[in-house]
Order: sequence, then structure tokens, then C-alpha cells
Amino acid sequence: MIEHSDSTDPSNNSGHIKRSLQTRHLSMIALGGSIGTGLFIASGSAISTAGPGGSLVAYIVMGVMVYFLMTSLGEMATYIPVTGSFATYSTKFVDPALGFAMGWNYWFNWAITITVDVTTSGIVMNFWFPKIPSWIFSAVVMVLIFIINYLSVRSYGETEYWLALVKVITVAIFVIVGLLMIVGIIGNQGPIGMRNFHYKNAPFVGGVQGIVSVFLVAGFSFQGTELIGITAGESATPEISVPKAIRSTFWRILLFYIMAIFVIACILPYTNKNLLSQNVQQVTMSPFTIVFRRAGLAAAASVMNAVILTAVLSAANSGMYASTRMLYSQAREGYAPKIFGYVNRRGIPVFALLGTAVVAVLAFLTQFIGKEAYNYLIGASGLCGFIAWLGIAISHWRFRRAFLAQGHQLNELKYKAQLFPFGPILSFILCLIVMGGQNIDAFIKMDWSNIAITYMAVPLFLILFIYYKVRYRTHIIPLKKVDLSRKNNSESYDPDKN
Repeated sequence: MIEHSDSTDPSNNSGHIKRSLQTRHLSMIALGGSIGTGLFIASGSAISTAGPGGSLVAYIVMGVMVYFLMTSLGEMATYIPVTGSFATYSTKFVDPALGFAMGWNYWFNWAITITVDVTTSGIVMNFWFPKIPSWIFSAVVMVLIFIINYLSVRSYGETEYWLALVKVITVAIFVIVGLLMIVGIIGNQGPIGMRNFHYKNAPFVGGVQGIVSVFLVAGFSFQGTELIGITAGESATPEISVPKAIRSTFWRILLFYIMAIFVIACILPYTNKNLLSQNVQQVTMSPFTIVFRRAGLAAAASVMNAVILTAVLSAANSGMYASTRMLYSQAREGYAPKIFGYVNRRGIPVFALLGTAVVAVLAFLTQFIGKEAYNYLIGASGLCGFIAWLGIAISHWRFRRAFLAQGHQLNELKYKAQLFPFGPILSFILCLIVMGGQNIDAFIKMDWSNIAITYMAVPLFLILFIYYKVRYRTHIIPLKKVDLSRKNNSESYDPDKN
């Protein structure tokens, strides 16, 4: 049974969460968190589906949505920087039941994502060592990221900084090489120009439906940027580092993604069969690999495989960090057993880390029990990221309205989200569109098994929400009673007092 904490006195623990992350860590964490296999592998399928023009439109729209979400999160995170921000903001500004469901949803999402990433790392290593079982490499990666997160917050930040830097440099080099190929300075094809933008049915293939379907790929590619909300609670200067990270990260992400897709679309026609690959086992089919090969890089496949390995290591590292902090936050809010709120003298919530690692290992082991069980686990976490984004939009909408309703002035905010209320409303609507369109074909074919796997995260979230709401009879907090206090931000919510 979960007991609700009635005290947040640090003396109850051996230590407390330390604000050790610097601005450069936050910027690179948010930037690197969204550059992964979604860009290196799946971007090709986006171009194949919607054409060069359609894919660019889809990524631009999703990029704008992510920008609004990050500014919404930034406004709340600079005013009340807390670890496990999504759940805490939902609890404080909307309804404790929403905070309960949001926290467990996000924790589950990253705990399962750790499993996916360590599994993927084993597959990537098989590119070089095909005779060694992939699970051995996966086990090594699991131990490695556990140690990194156990040592200190700074060790996580430094590791993530350098892993993300590798990805950023790779994309930058790719864009430069691609642009030189387009104008004919390198490569043996002469100037390529924009001819593939007008090839056959390009630039827009599949019309509006094609663009909407790419929303899904683009949305998943951008997931991870919200990690800045989790890290804000451990930032040394959140009021400075969070806004700076948001401003710089958004433009870099948009620039990297848009320019990378533009380069791929110019060099490779949308009909190229290799663009359809979304499997890390086919690194030779990655659009990045193909472009580098055409530029004359003989070792392109090995180079990109190494980069993809850094991407999955980075994702696993961030997943361990994010899920640990969310479980810690759940315990501090009274939504999980108190033991997970224990912090050692180095500022690490060790039992939350251990609990998350155990769940990730158990999820990993399900693939040896049966593929069906593993697929259901992966499917259950599929839409969790979008649910978290919905929570950010709703929480910010309520925060700003409560802020003004209680007589505060906007000039009190150290960072203000852009175009309120348009930003959170647009983000909310687009998230619903992306979630609803996740697997339209399954509905058309009445494939209920496929539907269950795809949309499982939604009923699981609703079950959590309804359970807490019914058990503790919570309600939407009136705007005048929303807690906007900036002290004791980790104070637990006691449902019996509301």
C-alpha cells in the first residue's frame, strides 16, 4: 500500500537531490535527446511516404509544436523548478489524479524504452561481431548505464553531453557534405540541384494523408526534448539555463532536422527502395550511410553504425535518468512507496534507480519468454510520450490562468511562453491528431490485436487516472486555490486534505 509522505525534511534522507547540471549539460541533453534513430534511420521512410515537400512540412509543423511545448514547460520550470516536473505540475495545477497517472505513465515509458535501447545496442554491435549473442552486449550496456547513473548527477550529464556531441557533429558533417554534393563540388554525379523535388509525384506524395502519417514519425523523432523539464530540478541555475537551453535547442533541432531531410530529399529520390528501411539491422540502408557512400566514404556503414550506437547509448542513459527521477518524484508526492524517495549523500535516489533497473531487466527478459509478451510491453509504451506532452499543454494552460487569477503579473515570470494561449492549444490538438492517427490502417482492417498493441498506453493511463480519482475523490483544483508557492516544491500532496 502506498503511504503519503507528510514531510520533506532532508534529514529524513542521507542527502538530497543536488543541483549539479550546468547550462551546457541541459542544452546538449535536450538537443541530443531528440537526435537518434528517428533521424538516422526513420527519416528515409518519411520522405518515401510523403515525398520531399510533404516530409519537410510535417517536420516543420512538429518542430513548431515541440517549440510551443518546450516554452510552456520552460515557463513552469523556471518559476517552480522541480525534479519530475510533469507529474508535479499536473498535481499542483490541474488534478492530483492527473499527476498520479502522468507520473506513472512517464516512468513506465522510459523504463520500457531503456529495454528497447539496450536491446537495440546488442543488435547494433552484431554488425561488427555477428557470432556473439546480442544479449551479451545488451547486458553490458545495462550495467554501464546503471553505473553512470549511480555515480553522480554530473557523471550522467557529462556522459550525455559527449554522446550527444557525437550525434550533433555527425549531423553537421552530413549536412555540409550533402550540400557540397548538391552543388556538385564533391561526388561523381555532378550538380544534383533540386531535380528530385520534382521527380514523378514529388514534392508532395500522398497529399494531406501522407503528411499526417509522417507526423507520427516526426513526433517520435522529437520525443526526448521534454527531458529539460526533468533536469531543471537538478540545474544549478534553472532560471538562466532552462530558457537558454530552450531557445538554442529548438533552433538547432529544427535546423538539423530540416536541413538533414532537405539534403536526403535532394540527393535520393523518394522512390529509392532503401528509404523504406526503419530497422537498425539494416544500417547499410540508412539514408545517411547511402549519402556518405555516394560522397566517397568507403567506411560509411561502419561510421554510421558507430554513430547509431552512440544514439542508443544516449537514449538508454537518458531513459535511466528520467525514469529514476520520475519514480523519485512519485515517492515524494506520495504516489509510490516512501523508500523510492530516499537520496544518498551524492544526491542519487538509489532505490528509485534500483527499482527502475529491475523493471527494465524484467522487461528485457520477456523477449526470451515470448515475442508476443515483449511486443505488448513495447506497444504499451508507444504513445506514453505523447500523453506526457498533452499533460504539459494542459498544465501550462492551467498554470497561466491560475497565475493571473490570483493577481500575479506576467512580468513576475522570469521566462514567458510564446503566443499563449495559442501555443498549448495547438500542441494539444496536434498531439491528439498524432495519437489518433497512429494506426488508422488497423481500424480499417479491423485488426483488433494490432489496435490493442498500438493504443494500449491510452487505456492504461485512463485506468491509473480513474483509480486515483475514485479512491481519493479528487477534483480539478479551482484556479484561485492552485498552489503557486515556490517553497517546498517537493512537498507531498495529501489527498485527505483536499
